[in-house]
Amino acid sequence: MRIAGKEVKVNMTSPAISVVMCVYNGARFLREAIESILDQSFTDFEFIIINDGSTDNTASILDSYANRDARVHVYSQENRGLTDSLNFGCSLAKGQFVARMDADDIAIKDRFISQIEFMDMHPDVGLLGGAFELIDASGKTLCTAVNPLEDREIREALQDGSVFLHPSVLMRKKALDLVGGYRKVLHAEDYDLWLRMSEQMRVANLQEVILKYRVHPEQISVSKCREQALWTGAAQIAAQFRRKGKPDPLNSIVEMNSSVLAELGLSESDQQTNIARGYLRCARNLYRGGEYALAVNAIEALHAADLKKAETWIVADSYLWAAKLYWHEKKFPKCAFNVCCAVVTRPIILARPLKPSLQWLKTIRQPTWSSSGDSRLMDRMASAPDKSIGA
Repeated sequence: MRIAGKEVKVNMTSPAISVVMCVYNGARFLREAIESILDQSFTDFEFIIINDGSTDNTASILDSYANRDARVHVYSQENRGLTDSLNFGCSLAKGQFVARMDADDIAIKDRFISQIEFMDMHPDVGLLGGAFELIDASGKTLCTAVNPLEDREIREALQDGSVFLHPSVLMRKKALDLVGGYRKVLHAEDYDLWLRMSEQMRVANLQEVILKYRVHPEQISVSKCREQALWTGAAQIAAQFRRKGKPDPLNSIVEMNSSVLAELGLSESDQQTNIARGYLRCARNLYRGGEYALAVNAIEALHAADLKKAETWIVADSYLWAAKLYWHEKKFPKCAFNVCCAVVTRPIILARPLKPSLQWLKTIRQPTWSSSGDSRLMDRMASAPDKSIGA
């Protein structure tokens, strides 16, 4: 096959790409994920799959593919968790590049060829992601997300949160080894890795869609929101330490809690804001996936948490999203109550519906009017940019 005008031969001794996927009880969507990789237009890859102690029929599914495609290499182990499984899979990689994939997503057919061509033309880039479609459990497209594309804007955005979708990335193996692989930063091991890689090399995202990212209840856990937020804050603090030439505190920290973060310099307000972001992101993704009742649970968990010191913008946005969810559930009194709470918390949000008009005045262009019915005002208020991390 030809890539960027050059002939490329499939070489299983030393393939161009090592695809690494870890799976734990992922049988439901596993076949679709595997077949989307095996059906890639770029074929010079090995597919390393770590079965992390699954108790469903994951093992039999994996064996069926390993028996009929020599590119598939399955390794089964007792449950060790995602970080250890990822590092094990990456240690087995023979390719020049390591591509990540998750067991519930779908790779676009030309994903690898697009990423390889970009990497060939940009040898200084060590980490490459891309745009993606959000899909629900049935595979229906919900929306398309494009992250920052260029190195400079990505570095800036990374200070606030992840701008790489983990199962979309392609990394140079040497670059991954240079920073020491993944660390045990629970539920934020990918974000911590992107921060460390961006300090050592250029990074980029493709504008084209290369992955379909599935949103479903099994993937999203409200119970992990607080822990993920704490470790995300720790990764940010560690990056600040490294930029100042100080030792990385995560090299010696095993357990993470609010007190440890406070000692490292992350204020209680920032911690609670991060936690609120996590709950809100969870609720938004569940809403996009059509899991409205679970999205309401996530919002109610946020409001039940002791987050009195969180920044007012995130608290107000959480009330607006609660109102949107209650409107969908036809619980109109609760909807009205949460709108009132949002306005009381941050009165300036009343100006949000005026933003399209203000933008029109600036550009002297004819505005495009929405026709979404009675929920138009609430949709505009709830969907306005809220500084939240990722999709």
